Amino acid sequence: MDKPAALAYPPAMPELPEVETTVRGLARILDGARLARVVTRREGLRRPFPADLVQVLTGALVTGLGRRAKYGLVHTDRGQTMVFHLGMSGRWRIEPEDLGLHDHLILETGAGQRLALCDPRRFGSVDLVASDSLEQWPQFAVLGPEPIGAALTPAHLKAALAGRTASIKLMLLDQRIVAGLGNIYVCEALFRAGIDPRKAAGKVSGAALVRLVPAIQAVIAEAIAAGGSTLRDYAQPDGELGYFSKQFDVYGREGEPCVRCSGTIARIVQGGRSTWFCPRCQK
Repeated sequence: MDKPAALAYPPAMPELPEVETTVRGLARILDGARLARVVTRREGLRRPFPADLVQVLTGALVTGLGRRAKYGLVHTDRGQTMVFHLGMSGRWRIEPEDLGLHDHLILETGAGQRLALCDPRRFGSVDLVASDSLEQWPQFAVLGPEPIGAALTPAHLKAALAGRTASIKLMLLDQRIVAGLGNIYVCEALFRAGIDPRKAAGKVSGAALVRLVPAIQAVIAEAIAAGGSTLRDYAQPDGELGYFSKQFDVYGREGEPCVRCSGTIARIVQGGRSTWFCPRCQK
């Protein structure tokens, strides 16, 4: 349940910048490494771990890491990719001194380095997917373009939003429209673009969409550079916190002055999620 911004940030799952930061942190340890030991310490997270997870990964060479939307990808020479989702509270820990109750998956490299997937709420997931058919995996097949890729254009948004009566805020959270956008960064991008989050998506002008695409890309890029947005549970694999939350223009700032005009930041609920915006300068 959302809490007033004056009390605390509401719970928020790791979003795209947090996952990208995680993948970059893991790459420093895993890229080119051989997995000497793989241990599952429970049956699974949101759903069971793949039955052959330990067998496939033990002895495998990690050939690269990547990200799709809010999923992290660990490619191996076994023709299988481990796909992980951090859920609400998941994070990878690098070289933990001691394993805790919520460290559910352990990877150890041939060089003796250890990684632990910690997920107290167990809303995350781990899957094995054939590397040559990742885009056909059901969870990926329905996704829209990446927000920081060349495929996200005003023309794409115009076509995808044409005739839609749902609010622009809710449509941007639809992963079929843009993959990986979450509540924090949609609020921030709409503010930068000067778009009222309540406006029907199909009514957003072409000029506004031209402003929106670079706003989305800038917010995501800045958040990645800052290491993500630490709210309650998220931290980078090395334990460092993300600092983009210190740059929020609207998110979590209900009742505070707008950084752009003389207005006051408001909070409403859309689709069960809090939305922060400036009613004065977002039209």
